[in-house]
Amino acid sequence: MNHNIPRWEHPFPQMERKEWCNLNGTWDFAFDFGRSGMEQGFGQKTEWNDQKIIVPFCPESELSGVHYTDFIPAVWYHRTFTLDASQCAGKIYLHFGAVDYECHVFVNGTEAGWHKGGYASFAFEISSLVKEGENHLVVYAEDDTRSPMQPTGKQSDRYASYGCSYTRTTGIWQTVWMEFVPVAHIVSTQYYPNIADNTVTIKAVVSGEGTFTAEASYEGSPCGTASAKAACVNVFVTVPLSERHLWQPGEGNLYDLKLTFGDDEVKSYFGLREVKLDGYRFLINGVSVFQRLVLDQGFYPDGIYTAPSDEALQNDIRLSMAAGFNGARLHQKVFEPRFLYHCDRMGYLVWGEMASWGFDISDYSSYEAFLPEWMEVLARDFNHPAIIGWCPFNETWDYEGRRQKDGLIRNTYRATKQYDTTRPCIDTSGNYHVETDIYDVHDYQQNPEIFGQSFDAFGEGTGPFRDEHSARQQYTPDLPMFVSEYGGIKWATDTSDEKTWGYGDGPKTKEEFVERYRGLTNVLLRNPKMFGFCYTQLTDVEQEQNGIYTYHREPKMDVRAFYEINTQKAAIED
Repeated sequence: MNHNIPRWEHPFPQMERKEWCNLNGTWDFAFDFGRSGMEQGFGQKTEWNDQKIIVPFCPESELSGVHYTDFIPAVWYHRTFTLDASQCAGKIYLHFGAVDYECHVFVNGTEAGWHKGGYASFAFEISSLVKEGENHLVVYAEDDTRSPMQPTGKQSDRYASYGCSYTRTTGIWQTVWMEFVPVAHIVSTQYYPNIADNTVTIKAVVSGEGTFTAEASYEGSPCGTASAKAACVNVFVTVPLSERHLWQPGEGNLYDLKLTFGDDEVKSYFGLREVKLDGYRFLINGVSVFQRLVLDQGFYPDGIYTAPSDEALQNDIRLSMAAGFNGARLHQKVFEPRFLYHCDRMGYLVWGEMASWGFDISDYSSYEAFLPEWMEVLARDFNHPAIIGWCPFNETWDYEGRRQKDGLIRNTYRATKQYDTTRPCIDTSGNYHVETDIYDVHDYQQNPEIFGQSFDAFGEGTGPFRDEHSARQQYTPDLPMFVSEYGGIKWATDTSDEKTWGYGDGPKTKEEFVERYRGLTNVLLRNPKMFGFCYTQLTDVEQEQNGIYTYHREPKMDVRAFYEINTQKAAIED
């Protein structure tokens, strides 16, 4: 693999073949402000004299070489690639990690396919469109961040960033790559670990006929194998494991998998891990684990949505763990599989979330844009042991005075549960719950004493917890409970920036910051009915300066103080 191109590493470690080609690097690039390129036949162009862009970085980012931050309605990309006879002999899949938002792909002038959704990965089978030698690849992307029918997360709907809305991302923002597979091959897999039996059951979707074989190993030691003949789309095998290594917080004990089907060979992995709700407790492998989470928005100063390197992805996890957190809410963005791989490897708990802000939750027609992409996300990320729960929506505020459609929230929850029976689902984090496995609230009260009054009575069984949105909430007694956003203590590293934003009044000294953090966090740690917390947030993001670290990942103060506070034993923990 060419290590001289950006983000050269394999983008999907759970489905890795030897025969693949990374297409990141320098591409031709053109703005299409009038969105007329399709009409002008740009998809068939082979000569491009426009500017260049560095893929996979979005044109708004510095790393792209374009760094244009105004609204971009549409963009075009072009590059060539060369194939030899052996690569053309089987099936060729063209993969896109993510393209924001509606994408059309042309190979040698013919449209290979289109995809709608700025966060889900997708692929097209292009074997019939390519030839031996030079080939042309053209990508078109439309993006309308202001549209209420398009999930955009924290991307700003104004010219500039403001409050908790940040620089936009348009077009390609994850790795583009080709994969060369035999005619008979593995299409996808789902892993179902069983810690009681010490087994893993694998459901595979295959194309063609043959024998599917799964071989498990741990740190090079063979642990079990199973095979089954496949004459249709689905095949199931259960692999008994001769060694028992549980995946758990801080210990990413991963088993390696070698999957074969005919001439196709795939390298993968899984974690022996189960999650379960038991009253107020959240169990991981049967043990009550307090979730010390931090809000992670996945923004980078130079790459915006895209980490500048694989090392940067790993570093964010290390920074979080150094401050005593054991996981994160991956907030208002679907994170790339490479990040989730490192979470798996490091035993880092995460909640998977969709980018639902800016979305009109009061209109049932918006469901067409939301649910298909969310289901693609569930399918792509199902096998990650680090993901311990799903949360499709966040704070479903009224849209232009219109209330949310409860049926939309309920149906998304039920679709999630029907697809994935192995994890809990929070319908919408914060407000307003409709049907959920877990009841969570967001509370940015800055006074620890008042904050304690909100939850202490609930923990002691003498009264309810305080929720400013309770008039529209539907709390069911005895649901598991946690505060999934709190704190957000403002500490501006650039006091000259008049746009600095955070929650409440910031402390005057670093000592005051730490004591406020201690007071707020201890309220939740001591509560016997609280299974976790999520502090806002890991890093500053542009003008929102309430992170433990700056936007450039520098500690604002000695993180050992946060580690000492966060790692205290919680009342609900075993």
